[in-house]
Amino acid sequence: QLEFVQSGGGLVQPGGSLTLSCTGSGFNFDYFAVGWLRQAPGKEREKVSCISSVDGSTNYMNFAEGRFTISRDRTKNTLYLQMTSLKPEDTAVYYCNAGTSWGNGTLVTVSS
Repeated sequence: QLEFVQSGGGLVQPGGSLTLSCTGSGFNFDYFAVGWLRQAPGKEREKVSCISSVDGSTNYMNFAEGRFTISRDRTKNTLYLQMTSLKPEDTAVYYCNAGTSWGNGTLVTVSS
């Protein structure tokens, strides 16, 4: 059973920044493809970004490219999503995942 502790969500004004964290417990992120997804109110869950388990390469959806950065700290077994230039349409619950397991999500609200 993979367990995650997510943190870092909250309310931010348009144009602001937030960093989400996801710490894994009982497993090592290095052995999984890991990433972030989000689900906006009334919408399907969508991929945001991921890190390949094969070569560590990163991938971003178009809306995240240039604004979001995914990274991991192996010493802390923690995955991060740095988000900048946030827009109201980025409002969503953000989930980290490893393999086929998911965190509980953290709410990000972008509003003035």
